[in-house]
Amino acid sequence: QVQLVESGGGLVQPGGSLRLSCGVSGRIVSISNMAWYRQAPGQQRELVARLRPDGTTNYADSVKGRFIISRDSAKNTVRLQMNSLKPEDTAAYYCNTDPPVRVGVSRSIYWGQGTQVTVSS
Repeated sequence: QVQLVESGGGLVQPGGSLRLSCGVSGRIVSISNMAWYRQAPGQQRELVARLRPDGTTNYADSVKGRFIISRDSAKNTVRLQMNSLKPEDTAAYYCNTDPPVRVGVSRSIYWGQGTQVTVSS
């Protein structure tokens, strides 16, 4: 069963940078679409970056040019480099496949615990 463990969040000033990491159990990093999502308070969870097995990437318009998604298949890790952070980037960040992993008889979507990013002066 897939497990996702996000880390690297924290408090950063506007214009700063953070690098998020996601440890993924199971050898799916190189064969699945991997993605980072975020959810701000009172908002729906949104996909911000996607990395396909062939290496192509997609980004939400709001983060294009500032965020970079990458993977280390040997370490089963997906990363998100976030630069030029803005207060509106404040959210809980989650990694998952795209579409997200579904587990159990009910096929519920599985999310890790996420990592909180707060951009504030």
